[in-house]
Parts: sequence; structure tokens; C-alpha cells
Amino acid sequence: MTRIHLPILASCMCITIIACHGHDMSPPKFPAVLIFGDSTVDTGNNNYIGTLFKADHPPYGVNYPNHEATGRFSDGRLVPDMLVSDLGIKESLPPFLNSLLSNDEIKTGVSFASAGSGMDDLTTVASGVIPVSRQPSMFKNYINRLKSIVGDQETNKTIGNALILISAGTNDFIFNWYDIPSRRLRFDSISGYQDFLQQRLRNLLMELYYLGGRKFIVTGLGPIGCIPLQITAKFKNPLQRECIEEQNLDATIYNAKLKNLLPKIQSLLPGSRFIYGGIYDPVVDMVNHPKNYGFVDTKRGCCGTGFLEAGPLCNIFTPPCIDASEFLFWDSVHPTEAVYKVLSKHLLELLPALY
Repeated sequence: MTRIHLPILASCMCITIIACHGHDMSPPKFPAVLIFGDSTVDTGNNNYIGTLFKADHPPYGVNYPNHEATGRFSDGRLVPDMLVSDLGIKESLPPFLNSLLSNDEIKTGVSFASAGSGMDDLTTVASGVIPVSRQPSMFKNYINRLKSIVGDQETNKTIGNALILISAGTNDFIFNWYDIPSRRLRFDSISGYQDFLQQRLRNLLMELYYLGGRKFIVTGLGPIGCIPLQITAKFKNPLQRECIEEQNLDATIYNAKLKNLLPKIQSLLPGSRFIYGGIYDPVVDMVNHPKNYGFVDTKRGCCGTGFLEAGPLCNIFTPPCIDASEFLFWDSVHPTEAVYKVLSKHLLELLPALY
């Protein structure tokens, strides 16, 4: 098969053009979708490991099919589910650690992500979740199982044409720099820590490439300073809830570095495609223009008070709001399905550059 090399779309302008005109192109088809990262893309792996950081209980999943709490940290589906559904692959993307997965599920992709994870191994020490650096080991096990189903040649073809999405980084800053500043002991500035994380990301991408991956979307950071838990940690007055601009600025600088990094990695890896998935601007637009999206509240979560509840603290004793679609955040950290729908559409419009 002849591979067409498209230049990496590294600038915001290029990405905007693709997003504006993506609907004119036939959507690309991928044999499988493979996911690495944190709670934004973990479809339930934490259910199968020894951690307290789970979403396998109500009210999580209240808007998921059958109102089932599947381990997804939201009221409903996540971006991976929407991507595979919109691409016509399957209805949802299962977690790899589910031992009951069928061969058909394996052939069309899984998530290796773990909620609470990060690029920095220190991020997961207390929680016991799976760091991003260990997720390629799960990928290797996945490859071996896929080979047992379809053989070596078909496996290589599937992996080489699969859509690989990486979403991680937010937990690193929250756990190691802002709320528990342990990494400030090693790094003189947040810029140095950003570079450290991106070196870890670079290593991950190269490892996934050598395992056969070729088509990647790497998402940037969202506006960390708008996460309800971060707002709660910063302000004593619960009525004065505004995004923390310093943390948002840090996220934009990190994203700018990431946009510059991806073309450099692509130039080193023949046949690879790396696309930057910018989620910062869409989320900020939701914060600044909530009525355009049907949101009523953007500064607290739907679960309980919305100021602190997440994971085990979001439970049957902290009842949710009546209509989660009116909230930007489901709990004090994680977005609602309504937000993920917007982000999924945005990422879908970038996919023609990988096809």
C-alpha cells in the first residue's frame, strides 16, 4: 500500500483550517482505536486494579446506557466511545483489563488508560493507578493476543493503521506542582517540569512507534485553572469562583511546546503522523460562552456540592444535579458527556490529516 505523507499540522492556523473544512472530506476509517492516558479516556481499567480511585458506583454513569456505572469518570460516554461510534467501528471502547473481552472487541481496539495517571511516575505513587509509562506493557500483551486471533501480518496492518490517541498531563501538574508541590524540589521552574513531562511523552511516542503505531493524535492540556477542584483549593470564598489564570497560562505554554515537539518527533520516525489535538480553546469557549452550549453552571460539578466530590467522594450520599447536560463538569474534576461530545467532534474533524 502506498503511504501518502502529509506534513504535520503544527500551527493553530492549520488546525483551524482542518477543523473548518473537515466536514467536506469523507471521514477516515481506522481498523481499531487504541487509547493511552488518564481518566479523560479511561473506560474502566481502574475497576480491575487495587486502587480507591474508581468510578464503578452511582451516580457515575447515570446517563450511560442502562444507567450503568462502568468506571468512566463522567455521567455518560467519553471521547473514545464517541470516536469509535462516529467512525462506525463499534458503540463503545472497552478497557483492556476486562478479561471477558471478545476477539471482535480486541480486533477493533481498547483503552489502556488509567484514571489518575500521568506522564510522571510520581503522579501515581499514592493512588496505585497505572502510570502512562506502564501502559505500553499492556499494549504488548494486547498485540500478542491480537496475533493469536488474526496472525502476525494482519496484526501489523491493524496496529499500523489504527488511530492512537494519547491524553495525559493534567494530573501531573495538579498532584506534583500545584496542590502537592513535590516536584518543585527538583525543578527550579514550571518550565523545567513541562520539559521533563514532554521528554517522557517523547519516549512514550517512540516506544509506541517501535511497537508498530503510526497514526497519532496527542491532546494538549485543557484549562487546568478552570477545574472546580482547583478553584476550590485556591479561593476561600465559595461564592467567588473564577478560573485561576496563572494555571491556565501554564497550560497554554505547555501546549505551545507540544505543538513544536510533535513535528520534530515525526521527522525522526519514518511513516509516522502526529497531530496535535487542541482541547484548550474549545473548553475555554464553553466557560466563556456557556449559553451557546446549553450550560447553566461552569464553575462547579454536578455531583454533590460540586466543589470537592470526585471518585469515591462522588457517591450515593452526594446526589447529582437534575440535568447534567447543563453542567460543564460532572464532578469536581471531570467534564460531563455534553463536553465530551463537543471535544469528540473537534477531534473527528482533525482525522483527515491522518488518513
